[in-house]
Formats: sequence, structure tokens, C-alpha cells
Amino acid sequence: MTGTGHRIGVVAVQGNVREHVAAIERAAPDGVTVVEIRESGVVPDCDALVLPGGESTTISRLLRTEGIDAEIVAHADAGKPILATCAGLIVASRDARDDRVETLDLVDAVVDRNAFGRQVDSFEAPLDVAGLDDPFHAVFIRAPAVDEVAPDVDVVATWEDRPVAVRDGSITATSFHPELTDDARIHRLALFDRLPATA
Repeated sequence: MTGTGHRIGVVAVQGNVREHVAAIERAAPDGVTVVEIRESGVVPDCDALVLPGGESTTISRLLRTEGIDAEIVAHADAGKPILATCAGLIVASRDARDDRVETLDLVDAVVDRNAFGRQVDSFEAPLDVAGLDDPFHAVFIRAPAVDEVAPDVDVVATWEDRPVAVRDGSITATSFHPELTDDARIHRLALFDRLPATA
């Protein structure tokens, strides 16, 4: 999608990149540009970012190798929106309880990797999400859960009394995969509702 308005970047080192691009296009107002980020130098030109799911140890290693990690931190420090999903939540957290994952410390939370089981334990569930009028049909695949959050982190949704979506400042992080449904409300809520209006 091309246009003259906001520029949304999808970190594309690994994970559900194509699905997030499609979800952004469904959620986006006219005139939005979507770019896939595989190397440093692109993030600084983006107004918002998506950090997709995938394999958290691989994602964290590639972000560091490509020099994208520091740019994402600077993006967050500038107060620009980020949507981090599944493994993206793990990488964005303060503590993944796994030394193999070099987290970005963007979301002040402790995460339990694969909290809801292995691939065969994947499931779907209707979630009540703060900011949405109707439940969101969430897809959980080898999903993490949030074990601890700092007092200033908002819990946006829970499942079985465990936080599965949180917001820390301009960053929204989910245990589930909103890009795997046709419902673009999570992308709209996390990205476009938090962007300044363009002229």
C-alpha cells in the first residue's frame, strides 16, 4: 500500500510478516504506506511499528545482528506506537525468563514463554478487550502469558485470569495473533488510534 500519510513498519526478520501487512492494510485509513523492515535505517522513518510473532530467540538475535534493536528502542522512547504480538511480546518484555532471548525492555512485564502449551495446544477464544465494544476472536499459538506487570502497565485483556494483552505507554503487546483473523480492530486500536492526525 502506498500513500502520502503515515508510514507503518513491520519488522520482517522472521514471523508472520505478510499477515501483519494485510491486517494493517485492512485497518489503515487511505494514504498509509506499509514497509517491511529487514535491515537498519528503516525504523527511524516509520511512524508506527509491528513486531510480529515467530521464534523469540531467533527474532532477538536477528534484531541485534542487523542493528534494528536500538532503532526500535529509540522509536519507543520517542513515544511512537508499537504493536508486539506473541513472540514479539516476549522480545519486547523486560524479562522473558530465558537467557537465550535478549529482550528490548520496552514493556515493563515478566513473560512466561509457551505458557499455554505447545503447538498442539493452540486454541481460539473470544476476548473482552479494553477499548473494543465487542469481543475479539483471538488465536493463541504456542502463546506466552504475562506473569507480572509494573503498576503503570495497563492490562487490556485476560484469559483464565492471566494477562494476554497489555499496554505500556505507546506499546501494545498481545499473547495472541490478531493478524490471523479478518478483524483489524487490534491493529487499529494499537497503531492508528495512537497516531497523531495528519494534515
